[in-house]
Amino acid sequence: MNTQATETEIQALIDTYRQAVMAKDVEKVMALYDDNIVSFDAIQALQFKGKVAYRTHWEACMEMCPGPHKFDFHQVQITPADNIAFAHWLAYCGGTNDKGEEQACWMRVTACYKRSAGQWKIVHEHWSAPFDPMAGTAIFDLQP
Repeated sequence: MNTQATETEIQALIDTYRQAVMAKDVEKVMALYDDNIVSFDAIQALQFKGKVAYRTHWEACMEMCPGPHKFDFHQVQITPADNIAFAHWLAYCGGTNDKGEEQACWMRVTACYKRSAGQWKIVHEHWSAPFDPMAGTAIFDLQP
């Protein structure tokens, strides 16, 4: 196993993912997911199972912010193995609303990747924000 090569491949996939979201290219984003993706996204549903369900979610996300997107990744850590890899990072994400106001916050991200037929795909991802259990609200103003 060449862990450096795997780490480089996963970093390239993460970079492609980020660029596709910034370009609002749902097709390119969806091409990075395994058909059986399971996502615990921070918005709306408890979970999304499969590309069809997740595509609908991505399309809705793109419509929420008609202006430019924010999708900045910090502290990316990749753990590579033969045919599976994991990564986590902090993301400053959101976008610009129709009034030109930025609506973005820090999120935590964990992603799992699997190599099948020589190609890496995202098989699981988890986006979350810390939350205050006493107030029952997410905490969006924390900084790394």
